[in-house]
Amino acid sequence: MSLTASIGSAPALRASRLPPDGLYEGPRELRRLAPGQPDRPYTLFDVVPLGPVIGAEVRGVDLTRPLVPAVREELDRALLEWKVLFFRGQHPSSAEQRAFARNWGELETNPLLATGDDPEVARFDRASAPSFENVWHTDVTFRERPALGAVLHLREVPPYGGDTMWADMAAAYDNLPPEVKGRLEGARAVHDFVPGFARFTPEERLAPFQDRFPPVEHPVVRTHPGTGRRMLFVNTSFTTRIVGWDREESDRMLRLLFQQAHVPEYQVRFTWRAGDVAFWDNRATQHYAVNDYAPHRRVAERVAVAGDRPR
Repeated sequence: MSLTASIGSAPALRASRLPPDGLYEGPRELRRLAPGQPDRPYTLFDVVPLGPVIGAEVRGVDLTRPLVPAVREELDRALLEWKVLFFRGQHPSSAEQRAFARNWGELETNPLLATGDDPEVARFDRASAPSFENVWHTDVTFRERPALGAVLHLREVPPYGGDTMWADMAAAYDNLPPEVKGRLEGARAVHDFVPGFARFTPEERLAPFQDRFPPVEHPVVRTHPGTGRRMLFVNTSFTTRIVGWDREESDRMLRLLFQQAHVPEYQVRFTWRAGDVAFWDNRATQHYAVNDYAPHRRVAERVAVAGDRPR
């Protein structure tokens, strides 16, 4: 019997409605792989899933040593399939961290971030400076070519807290209502560095970078160049409006899309130990550093790999 069916002359349920721009309850489609892609085993190392669609621990790879081509190729497949890979107890030097990241392309730096002992390594030291935490985001989408990925090494961890979460933006797109997918077809959005960095950075420090990083446009739904999957490509930190939509309509749609990263079924949460490394696909994910460890110290160092223009 449908919800609108009647029992005798009375309706089965009183009239009700769900808000059109909220999260949706009920079953979710959770696909780790692109349609038709075989689920092949890994032969050169062990992969231990931490969830059904995103996040896996890799065992049997030493990041302090050069990768042979076959291992690099299989790690690349694991990255595409799991979106974020975790390596326990590696303790790489800055040079070793850079060398590992360079297996996926040229490195990029961000002049808005503090650096460690190496100018190509960004340092996030919670004890000495405000940290870029507690917001879901995708790194540097304000660039014309946002980062392909990032390699994060935790050098010092607090006695509790300080986890990082990642969300699968392909799963987020898969589960949008058909009418929302239809409205987003061909839509583009503006990304700007100012909203994300203004939370932590004085205006006088940001102003000189406005010419270097003007607002850019990217598809609201991008196609992953490695898997062909479609995924949401907007985030709270840097996406400001949908091009050609009036402000109220744009804000309402962006609120809905931003909320998708908050769905637990699309997420993995990682509890760090000193020396651990995470490598994530920045094209396919958002992440959130949990700021719940004050007054303790947390020191992380990140290397970013330059990416392509979203399409």
